[in-house]
Amino acid sequence: MNLLKTSVLNGIAVLIKTATMFILNKILAVYVGPAGYAAIGQFQNFIQMITTFAGSAVNIAVVKYTAEYHEDEAKQKAIWKTAGSIVSIFSFIFTFLVLIFHQQLSFWIFKTEDYGSVLIWFAVFLIFFNLNALLLAILNGKKEILKLVTANIAGSLFSLIITGLLAVKFGLYGALVALSIYQSLNFFVTLYLSYRSEWFDFSYLYGKIDPEVAKKFAAFAAMALVSAICVPLSQMVIRSYLIHEYNATYAGYWEAMIRLSAAYLMLVTTTLSVYYLPRLSELTSIKEIRKEVYLGYKFIFPLAVVGGFLVYLLKDWIIPLLFSSAFLPMRELFLWQMIGDSLKIGSWILAYLMLGKAMTRLFISAEIIFACSSIALTYLCTQIFGFKGVSIAHLVNYALYWMAMSYFVFAILKDRENSFGKE
Repeated sequence: MNLLKTSVLNGIAVLIKTATMFILNKILAVYVGPAGYAAIGQFQNFIQMITTFAGSAVNIAVVKYTAEYHEDEAKQKAIWKTAGSIVSIFSFIFTFLVLIFHQQLSFWIFKTEDYGSVLIWFAVFLIFFNLNALLLAILNGKKEILKLVTANIAGSLFSLIITGLLAVKFGLYGALVALSIYQSLNFFVTLYLSYRSEWFDFSYLYGKIDPEVAKKFAAFAAMALVSAICVPLSQMVIRSYLIHEYNATYAGYWEAMIRLSAAYLMLVTTTLSVYYLPRLSELTSIKEIRKEVYLGYKFIFPLAVVGGFLVYLLKDWIIPLLFSSAFLPMRELFLWQMIGDSLKIGSWILAYLMLGKAMTRLFISAEIIFACSSIALTYLCTQIFGFKGVSIAHLVNYALYWMAMSYFVFAILKDRENSFGKE
């Protein structure tokens, strides 16, 4: 399936997900407020870290090798069985740990033990959360785009219904419980869609862990784990800094800005993961890879620029519509955030090439360095420019990241091609 067809099908799911996100943002803005947004952001970062450590770290490898071995069913089955066993084992381990330390985790995340029971909900549903992510990775690698889109649409609807109802009924506590369970419930939809495929069988999701496959997973797991630590942890540090430097309300403004960015960029970011990762995994020559990257900058990057420009122009209309008048102070973040978002997409086109070609050392180094620089730049820029400095730091960080990726990614590819040619 080519980039255009993938983008069109993916665009349908994105439109639905974007609409549900906008509705949810409005519900959350009304029922939890800016300070509640900060708490939700902290919990989402925690979920991202735990689910990765609990097995979803292998999902990028599942996408890559399912696509790469598209002509070898035996190898694909070995990939899925090994991944399914790893996900199951680690999910149960982390379920046990979260259940034991739920009160301490609640205090670490929320600075109160009042939400300990939320962690219990999360622990109970963790296995379904990760199995759903695994099945989505398999569908992605098999290029079952229609089924992948359908599963994503179902997830969006679950998110809207469950989060909306619980947030309206129970406020912040209900919203946190919804975050703990809705993706897990979507597992049964994704499982049914997979079951309807000729190539699928339940026995493919468990079995003996193949040492060779596990070894292939190791590099991708290392990248995913580092990313799962660096990105959410850096956001949690920045959010805590904003709470300390300003207050929880201002941290909520920044969280709302992050959510808005994620919503309008969704078509771009999901196209990168659904089309680019499997496609780049298939390509071997630098010439083919450069051509694919050029297509990304020709079609995907302009979407991010245009989207950011429109969001900036409409900011005074968007804030009260999608959030509430209580969020109006976030308007000073828009200009810098929109420019930074465009730079982020420009750099991510190359970052997905790192994943597709397993540039483990470069990826890990970049994640650590630029997570640290985002924290340092936030501190520096807010001291100089005030609250808007948090978005100025975002812009500067991704400008530096893009420049670094532009040099190092193709330098490594060229070196690999030269080494291969000499053999």
